[in-house]
Amino acid sequence: MALESLSQALNGALKKITRSSVIDKDVIKDVVKDIQRALLVADVNVQLVLEVTKNIENRAIDEKLPPGVSRKEHIVKIVYEEITRFMGERAEKIALRPPGESTILLMVGIQGSGKTTTTGKLARYYQKKGFKVGIVCTDTWRPGALTQLEQYVSHINIEVWGDAEEKSATKLAKEGVKHFKDKKYDIIIVDTAGRHKEEKGLIDEMREISKAIRPDEAILVIDGTIGQQAKSQAEAFKDATELGSIIITKLDGSAKGGGALSAVAATGAPIKFIGEGERIENLEAFEPERFVAKLLGFGDLKTLLDKVGEATKKQDMSKDDAKRMLSGKFTLKDMYQQLEMLSNMGPLQQVFQMIPGMGSNIPKEFVQSSEENLAKYKVIMDSMTERELKDPKIVHFSRVKRIAKGSGTRQEDVKALLNQYDMMKKMMKTMNKRKIGGMMSPNMFKNLKLQQ
Repeated sequence: MALESLSQALNGALKKITRSSVIDKDVIKDVVKDIQRALLVADVNVQLVLEVTKNIENRAIDEKLPPGVSRKEHIVKIVYEEITRFMGERAEKIALRPPGESTILLMVGIQGSGKTTTTGKLARYYQKKGFKVGIVCTDTWRPGALTQLEQYVSHINIEVWGDAEEKSATKLAKEGVKHFKDKKYDIIIVDTAGRHKEEKGLIDEMREISKAIRPDEAILVIDGTIGQQAKSQAEAFKDATELGSIIITKLDGSAKGGGALSAVAATGAPIKFIGEGERIENLEAFEPERFVAKLLGFGDLKTLLDKVGEATKKQDMSKDDAKRMLSGKFTLKDMYQQLEMLSNMGPLQQVFQMIPGMGSNIPKEFVQSSEENLAKYKVIMDSMTERELKDPKIVHFSRVKRIAKGSGTRQEDVKALLNQYDMMKKMMKTMNKRKIGGMMSPNMFKNLKLQQ
């Protein structure tokens, strides 16, 4: 997940509340200090951290409890609301033109910000929603930019228009947009060249191309690893044009991601997407409430259910199959189908992060083995009898030996498959019984106004 270290630190702070038998001022002050430390390590501005944590402390001590909500739940709710406030209070979407008209999106960003891969991710995001998307490459500065884009999206059948010999970015933009407009494409994404630490040159080129193609929206891509410096880029962009979105990239594993998100949000510039990872699916719409809910371990049930829906269509799974996944009642054949479905939903750690209370509790070894051993497990299962697949409990020593020999694997591999099967059953059963985040009641979840 984006900002995994911050998420773990905030989860640790909240657990002090849920595990305390008595919530007094000392406990509240101790938790506030932990939250301060977590935000500062994530490179959030010191003044902003002090403001947020002071609000949390004052509200936790002074506010009267709403009916039906415990003090622990109320403090968790306060933390959620205050962190959401500084991450950006509302979600904003890119406005698309009506059917039959082409929406033109102009991508700009500093060199190395991840703009080109983000262009491909954005194209994929809208392609999955049923839009016909084309990409125009106008990067005349970086050798191989056109080839990189073509290779990145070739497996998902998105057309890229460009000319490696042409030196005029403006001419490329005009001709590329015309090409896709003539072909009645719904969305045309224009990728531009970056400028290394030179916002003025970037803005000047954006203005020149904008005059030529009149984009419906210009989108600035900002590298999340630069932390609080993201503020100056966002302000320069915001001052240069009224049309604008921000996409913050490289949030996976970045210690400064919290600083980048909060710094941009503080400018009032609209953050509309965040990116993490290299996979073309690793782009999500930025909705502060849902993002902070995941950050605090409350999960993201709506996105999870959407992803399950997409994956089950690919696997041709029935509703009963999906229910079985969540109940923990399944055979080895079902497990393989479900692991394959999960892999289609994206990196498993990100999928588990959407499940309330589960993200930080899933052993990394389990996730890694799930992703790395699918092919091996299928070979092993191909060597098992129908009875063994339906009732793995009967697979003892002699059967393990026979299956390993028949599949060309080690006995340890067969045992690992059976162990993972048992782990998955227990995990799903635990998940099915767990209260939201292990911290809140269903009523509390409703109070947070999260979408399900």
